[in-house]
Amino acid sequence: MIKQLLLVGLGGGIGSIFRYLTSVLTAKYYANAFPLATFITNILGCFAIGLLIGFFAKTNTDNNLKLLFITGFCGGYTTFSTFAAENISLLQNQNYLTLVTYTLASVLVGFLAVGLGLMITK
Repeated sequence: MIKQLLLVGLGGGIGSIFRYLTSVLTAKYYANAFPLATFITNILGCFAIGLLIGFFAKTNTDNNLKLLFITGFCGGYTTFSTFAAENISLLQNQNYLTLVTYTLASVLVGFLAVGLGLMITK
């Protein structure tokens, strides 16, 4: 159990670092009300999880690798808790068009990204 916890923690730490770098790089080149860094992170995270699930389903992969990459890395990288908090902020600021656009785009494009990841591994 300790080994599995360490693998999840390691993957989560690396995923969190990638999440932070995505935010920093996005903020450097883009400034707008639309939360692009979180959107990019969620879509890339959905795509990565689709690829990983598809790949691991086709191989005899050790469960520890799934814990490291899916539970750890993707869990640390993706940001749906931030997504929800940002939506509340948009709602509180009465930025309704951005709220609806952001929510629908995140869910729909995320769904498509997972599907694409799965299709690539078939």
